[in-house]
Amino acid sequence: MIPPPIPENESERLENLESYNILDTLPEEDYDNITKIAAQICETPIALVSLVDSKRQWFKSRYGVDATETPKEYAFCAHAINKPLEPFIINDARIDERFHDNPLVVDQPNVIFYAGIPLTDGESSSVGTLCVIDHQPKSLSESQVETLKVLSKQVVNLLKLRKSNQTLSKTLEELKVKNEELEKFAYLAAHDLKSPLLNISNLAQIIKQDYKLDIDDAGLNMLELIIKSSEDLTSLVDGLLSYNTRDSILNKEKEAISLKEFESDLQDNIIKHYKEVNFTLNSNLSEIEVNKYGFNQIIRELVNNAIRYNDKNQVNIALNICETASHYRILVQDNGPGIHENYHEKIFNVFYKLNKYDKFGRTGNGIGLATVKNIIKKLQGEIHVNSILNKQTTFSVILKK
Repeated sequence: MIPPPIPENESERLENLESYNILDTLPEEDYDNITKIAAQICETPIALVSLVDSKRQWFKSRYGVDATETPKEYAFCAHAINKPLEPFIINDARIDERFHDNPLVVDQPNVIFYAGIPLTDGESSSVGTLCVIDHQPKSLSESQVETLKVLSKQVVNLLKLRKSNQTLSKTLEELKVKNEELEKFAYLAAHDLKSPLLNISNLAQIIKQDYKLDIDDAGLNMLELIIKSSEDLTSLVDGLLSYNTRDSILNKEKEAISLKEFESDLQDNIIKHYKEVNFTLNSNLSEIEVNKYGFNQIIRELVNNAIRYNDKNQVNIALNICETASHYRILVQDNGPGIHENYHEKIFNVFYKLNKYDKFGRTGNGIGLATVKNIIKKLQGEIHVNSILNKQTTFSVILKK
């Protein structure tokens, strides 16, 4: 027996094999289908997808044998990989000086005939072979060899796909970590900005109140601008904090929300601060089971917008909640100016403002509806807009139960 020679580029070859991260993995149907087809086409009892590492040949797929690996020094495939672009065929191993006393020939599995096509990714090295084996002398037709070559290319394609999927998974995981770090940074940065902003606003108000007799009109106007700018920036920071709602909050267990209590809370915290607002909640349900934080943020933002950007003297807002077997459907309808269909998608973009000022002369930050859509997306829900110009707008939210 003559042991297989070590390929000149062995370190590069082994590194390439390692990059597939496939050794000692479980059987896969795609590879098993190929060995089965190879055995049937070549009319042999055995077919293997064999990968050769530094000390053994390991079978990713095996048809007709129970063994999962053999020592490298006995491996026919270890000879075959030395010529990565050529088929390696032994018609009768018993009369070949390299194999006649090889344990795989003399004993089980009695390798008499062998034909292996190197698995070559490129032109420089082979990680193993697709091979067929018989217990008696044999030869293959030209068409059988060509078919074996085609099947070997399919094995290589599977290996490449495996590597690509692993690279993609690794990239996605790295992006996930970076996004989480970025979200955390944005949240902490926005949170840390709130305190000094409130201090600036409070100090400006104290100066205005305590020293207004000592400050001329120009100075008072400057203080007003400082207060207004601080409030605008605080509103923007609050918007960013809402938009960057942590996944951990939205992944909390769903909990039951009493609609009666929710309506009362909405009236106390939002509706009563505005004049001429008629709000109604219509539902046959007494409670719903959802992520409490997400639900509150969605409804509060939609109701706030319905009030602030309404052009009617009497503001009418209806909140309708119904259910199917698997979802809740929530409708927030107002009698405002409506939204042209050209803007139905744009209004959900961060910092997009359909109107520069609300009905009270305040500037928006363009974060509210983007926050709503972001929360709904994280809750695996949907939001849609339906509007009739100069008459009404309806936001339709669908959430999983």
